[in-house]
Amino acid sequence: MTDDLYVADMGVGPEPGGAGSSGPGAVDPVGPADPVGPADPVGPAEPAGPDAGAGPPSEESRRSLERAFERAEFAPFGEKPRQGGHSNIDLLLDVPLPITVELGRTSMTIRDILDLGPGSVVELDRVAGEPVDILVNGKLVARGEVVVIDESFGVRVVDIVTPAERLTSAKA
Repeated sequence: MTDDLYVADMGVGPEPGGAGSSGPGAVDPVGPADPVGPADPVGPAEPAGPDAGAGPPSEESRRSLERAFERAEFAPFGEKPRQGGHSNIDLLLDVPLPITVELGRTSMTIRDILDLGPGSVVELDRVAGEPVDILVNGKLVARGEVVVIDESFGVRVVDIVTPAERLTSAKA
């Protein structure tokens, strides 16, 4: 009688080959009845026996269930991270990005490109003295002027592009 109540209370079928099975070797799709259930990751709360399921669970099994189902805590949106003053951007600060300085652009036919040789001059869409574009990872971030530093070229930043300008240049 206790086993019948146990099976009814737990919502599991009878054990294979036991009372109520459809014949010898029949397999229950839920699996054999155990006091915890077929997919409990914590393990049985009480030893199986005739009084299994009767009475309150032990203190140890209650604590292990509480640990298995701890409540997740998330920081509210817009709140600064609590990692000792570090933000996620700190993880990216040493990632190298390609920087390109663009003097200007032009369009040429294939015939004109094939005619290029030593001494040829390619006319760009900018006038001399106009600021050059500074692109980081292909995105316009600043404008500057070309300078010479110990026989090497350099760029002095004269203007940082605003986020609104960045959006309009990206769409163009």
